[in-house]
Amino acid sequence: MSAVIIDVIILLALLVLGVPIPLCFVGAIMFLGLSTGIDMGQMMAAGFSSLSSITLLAVAAFILVGGLMNATGIADRLVKFAEALVGRIKGGLGAVCVVSCAIMGAIAGTCSAAVAAMGTVMIPEMERQGYPRGYSTGLIACASVLGQLIPPSLPMILFGYVLQLSVAACFLSTVGPGLILVVIYLILNRLMVNRMPSVTTPPRISGREQVKEVGRAAYRGSWALVMPVIVLGSIYGGIAIPTEAATVACVYGILVGFFVYKGLTLRKLYGTVLSMGVTTAVVILMVYFVMILGRLYAYEQIPQKIAAGMVAVSENKYVILAMVNLFLIIIGMLMDDTSGTLLTAPLLWPVLESVGISPYHFAAIMGTNLGLGNVTPPCAPILYLAGRIGNVPLEKMIKPAAVFMVFGSLPVVLITTYWPGLSLFLPRLIMPDIVP
Repeated sequence: MSAVIIDVIILLALLVLGVPIPLCFVGAIMFLGLSTGIDMGQMMAAGFSSLSSITLLAVAAFILVGGLMNATGIADRLVKFAEALVGRIKGGLGAVCVVSCAIMGAIAGTCSAAVAAMGTVMIPEMERQGYPRGYSTGLIACASVLGQLIPPSLPMILFGYVLQLSVAACFLSTVGPGLILVVIYLILNRLMVNRMPSVTTPPRISGREQVKEVGRAAYRGSWALVMPVIVLGSIYGGIAIPTEAATVACVYGILVGFFVYKGLTLRKLYGTVLSMGVTTAVVILMVYFVMILGRLYAYEQIPQKIAAGMVAVSENKYVILAMVNLFLIIIGMLMDDTSGTLLTAPLLWPVLESVGISPYHFAAIMGTNLGLGNVTPPCAPILYLAGRIGNVPLEKMIKPAAVFMVFGSLPVVLITTYWPGLSLFLPRLIMPDIVP
């Protein structure tokens, strides 16, 4: 057990030092393998065999979908549609950010994709309308968490893959928390913008003109708006599994980019595929190393020891849930949503299974907690990514981001944790045979 404790310390130290995440797992694997004398050849072969999964193809496809949205102009048209809906109210452009990140989540499914797509489009526009750049960046960082709550979600794909669950049911489990978070963020944005005299609002127009404006935006962005319908409709209509839906979305995005919006060129497509290919390679490497590390931890019975340790502190289900939340938030501070999901899902599931928690409730707990951790300092990977995109130092965006975290994300984490019906209602309604 002492070797495992040292191994965890090594892993956390490498993460804090900023070593690339796959290499952090390599360091932990090497130490634990050498210190325990486990046959690493067998472990490496088992890790490689775990990559033979059609579920992982969905990860690669959805990553490419996120890149194509930027390259084809689909993301920009989605923003224009959201702006037509709510852009003429006080704080409307901030509301556009929140709604756009939710729509982005319904297509690309990651925090980082939402930050990259929305940050480059929205931060300059918000600054032009008088929003402080730090506020805009903090809002986009926090709203990007919706990318892993509104389905399809890459962390939920990986969660279902690791625990051998229905990916579609995992998707549905985070819808309720995601929608509540959208509403809370919209309210907080309005309250905060009311205290910003520098923010300008486009002039009001009549109801008829408003309808026409929304209609024009919907018409211009109709091909973009069809994309989430294709993805979600095909999955929940029973037409396609997530991997097939993601592949269709890629093909659809390329065709729309070339022949409808005509913003996609062969050079831009090549650059997008190359860039997203590198991202996919990093994710797959991470999956490979985490699966090996997970097997090593399983060999040392670490999940069972964690469960026993938590139960030794308290056998009360609600106390155990609080400890799990704290653990997940800390992990979320140190690593991104995908690696955090891969590492913690198999470690914590025996703990929650022992107190009667549904695996799909656990999926929602995982998604909301890691989302909060990803924007919580000191490491805050998504918050720093937004800062790099917006060219804003931490001290200028931490105050507004903290408001959204404390009064938005944290309450949703607690509601999700202690109200199982929020995350289980839709899976039980739509997939009763899978989620009793």
